[in-house]
Amino acid sequence: MSFTRWTRRALLGCLTATLTATVAATTLPALAQTADKASVGVLALSSSGPIFIAKAKGYFAREGLDVDLKMFTSAQQVPVAVASGDVDFGVTGLTAGFYNLAAKGAVTIIAAQSRDEPGFPLSAYVATNAAHEAGLTRPADLKGKRIAITTVGSTFHYMIGILGQKHGFTVKDVTMVPLQDVPKMVAAFKGGQVDAILAPSTVARQVVADGAGKIVGWAGDETPWQLGALFTGPKTIQQRRPVVEKFVRAYRTALAEYHAAFNTKDASGALVKGPGYDELLAIIAEATKQKPEIVTAGLPYADPQARLLVDDVVNQVRFWQSEGQVDKTLDPKSVMDLSFIGQ
Repeated sequence: MSFTRWTRRALLGCLTATLTATVAATTLPALAQTADKASVGVLALSSSGPIFIAKAKGYFAREGLDVDLKMFTSAQQVPVAVASGDVDFGVTGLTAGFYNLAAKGAVTIIAAQSRDEPGFPLSAYVATNAAHEAGLTRPADLKGKRIAITTVGSTFHYMIGILGQKHGFTVKDVTMVPLQDVPKMVAAFKGGQVDAILAPSTVARQVVADGAGKIVGWAGDETPWQLGALFTGPKTIQQRRPVVEKFVRAYRTALAEYHAAFNTKDASGALVKGPGYDELLAIIAEATKQKPEIVTAGLPYADPQARLLVDDVVNQVRFWQSEGQVDKTLDPKSVMDLSFIGQ
C-alpha cells in the first residue's frame, strides 16, 4: 500500500515537473528578451517636453524600448549627431544646416515637434526702447533695422525671411547681426548695438521686465510655421523600422498628453490648465532644470498627432535655397517620411 501511494506521488511529481519545464521553456525566452535600445538627441527646452514625458511616464518602455536621452546645447548639434550615428533620433528646430544634411541623405523628418502658432507666445519680436520711440511698433517696421540673431542659417534667420515674405521685403532689407548665442544677443540689445531681437518668450519677457525694450509682436501671430521636428537617419528607417514605429507611437502618446495639458483654451480663447498640467509641468521642469514658472512662460504649441506643416517645410527648403544655404537640387518632399504618422 505504501509503495502504491509513493508511486502515485512520484508520478504526480514527475507530471508537475514536466509541466513546469514546458511552461518555462515557452515563457522564459519571452521574459529574457531585452528591450530595443535607442537614443534621442534633445535640447533642454520645453519644446522637447513630449520626449521627456514619454521617458518619465514609461511610454517608451511600454513599447519595449530602452531610450537614452542625450542633451545638446544647440539645434545644429542634434542632426549632426543623428547623421554621425551618435544618436538614433533627434528632435529640435529646423535650420539650414539640417537641410544640408538632408540633401546628403543623412536625416529624414518623421514627425512634427513644436511650431509657432497664433495665440501661443513662443517667439517674440522685441524692439529697444529707442527704436520703439522712433517708430518700431509692429513687426512690419523691422524693415531697414539692425536685428540680432544667433547665426546665419538659424531659425531666427528664417523667421525674418518669412516676415519679409508677408510684408514685402527680404533679408537683404535688414541688417542681421549674428552673435552666436542668445546671451550675446541680449547684451547687444541692451547695449544699443541693434534695434531689435527675435527671442524665445522667456528671454523676451525678461528683457521687458528689465526695462530694456518692448515686445512688438509674436511670430506665431504673424507667420505661423513649423519650428521643429522629430527626425532620424534613412538607414535607421530601412534597417530598424519596427523600432522607429515604436518610438513614434510612444512619442505621439506623450504628445497628445502634452497638447491636452498645455494647449487647451477656454471659450474666450485664453490658455487654461488642461488635464495633467501640474504633473507634466513638473516633468519638464526637472528635465530642463528650470523653475516651473519659467517653463510655463514658454510652452509651445504642438500638434497632438505630430502632424507636420508640410507646405511650410517646403517653403523652408525653397527659402534656404534662395539664400544660397542649401543645394538647389534638393527636392523638399524628399526630406520627409510621414508614413509613421499616417500623413
